[in-house]
Amino acid sequence: MGAAIRQLEASVEPVGGEDVLAILVGLVADDMQACNRTIVARMDSPVALIPQLAAHIVAAGGKRLRPLLTLAAARMLGYAGTRHIQLATCVEFIHTATLLHDDVVDESLLRRGLASANAVFGNKASVLVGDFLFARAFELMVEDGSLRVLEILSRASATIAEGEVLQLVTQNDLGTTEAQYLDVVKGKTAALFAAACRVGSVVADGDAATEAALANYGMNLGIAFQLVDDALDYAADQTKLGKTVGDDFREGKITLPVLHAFAQGNAAEQAFWRRTIEASEQTDADLAEALRLMARHGAIPVTLARAQDFANAAQADLAGLAPSAIRNCLMAVADYTVSRLR
Repeated sequence: MGAAIRQLEASVEPVGGEDVLAILVGLVADDMQACNRTIVARMDSPVALIPQLAAHIVAAGGKRLRPLLTLAAARMLGYAGTRHIQLATCVEFIHTATLLHDDVVDESLLRRGLASANAVFGNKASVLVGDFLFARAFELMVEDGSLRVLEILSRASATIAEGEVLQLVTQNDLGTTEAQYLDVVKGKTAALFAAACRVGSVVADGDAATEAALANYGMNLGIAFQLVDDALDYAADQTKLGKTVGDDFREGKITLPVLHAFAQGNAAEQAFWRRTIEASEQTDADLAEALRLMARHGAIPVTLARAQDFANAAQADLAGLAPSAIRNCLMAVADYTVSRLR
């Protein structure tokens, strides 16, 4: 680990893949352990179903990337206190709450390879425990006492909800533009990445330029992350994806692979997309046909290229900050985000 960190102090090139996340966790290991303890403690409730259901989704895994960004941003800027630990927990609770709600809306049966909370406990319990975690997140914000932090995270929470509603509005609509699609991505995913990074700068008393750079990094990283997730839905091995391959297709979600394949398709192909996506008339053979059409028009490589553009932008956002192992590791995380499908 020490050699890898020394490499990162010099360049973002030598270390890649999940090693980057392992190194980043190692750089803030004590903070991450404290954050995990806080997550467990603040999920507790005398209503037994709440910690039971919350523990189910937490046990499903995940890389804790969003709280990791808060911890790393604060430490990168020299912060020596502990406020960032509760705020990282707050970020994770907001994220987990949205997952619980999303799985209900999408009627998902899997989450990270395991049965989703709604599949195990039912929709009502999942929605209500999601509400509980949102409430816990706001308790943590109030305890922190910073109106600036409250402004950032409450605004992000509202933006996430707007993004989810916008996705619902554009669902099954092949007239959706790429700009509208990116608005969905920014709202439902990237806004929390940006907020997670921004609050790390706020607690460390970063100046306006540093705060903006970190927020922009988080936004661009989050967009790249979601673009790759949207490509993974059509290109991943189900055991690695952690959900059923083709879920987005079956739900009629408008993502960049679909928009590209539709735009490049001939009349017969566009009629296929209108039937399966807009009219939601699908047969068991339609997913395979969708994959064939995407392969024919290079929809997945195009999506990955757009993701790489945003990853490159994320790296550029951090280029003006002082070099350090954490900064360089965060820059490498941008490339890792895209490499998940390579």
